[in-house]
Amino acid sequence: MRRRDEYELIFFHAGSSTPAAADEDVVVVHRTDRSGPGGHPVYADDTGIVRAEISDHDEVRMIASGGHQEHAPRVRARPRA
Repeated sequence: MRRRDEYELIFFHAGSSTPAAADEDVVVVHRTDRSGPGGHPVYADDTGIVRAEISDHDEVRMIASGGHQEHAPRVRARPRA
């Protein structure tokens, strides 16, 4: 499967019963030269604060970039064209 250079991470708000556009935040992330704990590429936003390991099946594992970070329980990766 082809590795992508860019994804949109979609964060669903806690307490949302259905994933609707109004209940989500989207952050664009770009592939870095790092690999995560699962051996998949790490992607980061332009600030470097939002980081995630994304598998070749678009599975997301959020990676803390600093202390006291709490990750959203529901995150999805959407490939960008």
